Amino acid sequence: MFIGIDVGGTAIKYGVILRTGEIVKKGQMPTIHEKEKFLQSVTALIESLQQDAVIEGVGISAPGIIQKDGTMITAGSIKPLYGINLKLELEKRVKLPVLVENDANAAAIAEKWLGHAQACENYLCLVVGTGIGGGIIVNNQLYRGSHGMAGEFGWMLIDTLPEQGNLESVSLNQRAAIVGGLCHQYQLALQQQGRSDLPQDAVEIFQRGEQGEVVANQVIAQFFQDLSVGLLNLISTFDPELILVGGGVSENDGFMTRLEETMSQLKARHESIGYLEGRTIAPIQRAKLKNDAGMIGAVYQLMNQ
Repeated sequence: MFIGIDVGGTAIKYGVILRTGEIVKKGQMPTIHEKEKFLQSVTALIESLQQDAVIEGVGISAPGIIQKDGTMITAGSIKPLYGINLKLELEKRVKLPVLVENDANAAAIAEKWLGHAQACENYLCLVVGTGIGGGIIVNNQLYRGSHGMAGEFGWMLIDTLPEQGNLESVSLNQRAAIVGGLCHQYQLALQQQGRSDLPQDAVEIFQRGEQGEVVANQVIAQFFQDLSVGLLNLISTFDPELILVGGGVSENDGFMTRLEETMSQLKARHESIGYLEGRTIAPIQRAKLKNDAGMIGAVYQLMNQ
């Protein structure tokens, strides 16, 4: 058995995983944004899971630019992990083999193993969460780029640049991710109206939209448009067979339906893409393994080392 851990900006999901990919136990806990306390909490988690099963190793998926040796050049919104070698830090604590993989890369690998990409040679996997990460599979191989940075789709700029300040204000991360995009843009819209009734999470924003709140519906519409623009750019750049969308929000049927509707509207207005629709334009599909894809893919990588 293996332990799979998926580190997110707000929560850490974990599971005990068999060699077949079946998850026999799972749970989650808050992500601590302080280096030592983070390492202590993950170590305690691993040790507690070891009490009930013989564990062969730990596969970890995490956001950011991650080197093959486990060094985290970046870690998404988890700033205290920037620069640390998470593999070595944990191996010396738990005395088990540890593999650390970018979360979107891990999700893409999992979908090739057990998911919707088993018959695909060239596909993309998008993980929509606190930020937006991507896994790129070309000719059945994971493409990492020269420095492990390939797939940082959230950095793409998708709108008119501001005259000054941080250009990432018009990036996919800050326009079409969940926390950095949807929630952030909604809070900005409320503040402009002098309102203080900030939502607890994205679910509440969607609920307000369903209840007819104008601001929520405007922000939600823009969110889906921005995400669709990013997807169209990826289709044009990579010509994949398939784009799989993962992350917690993808489990919501309403999210996928709205995304497909917005994509259809934009493709119809793009003359070249509209002409090729039904011929060469990749379909968008929910990742089969949903929110478990990251930890399953990391464990698969570890098993095949």
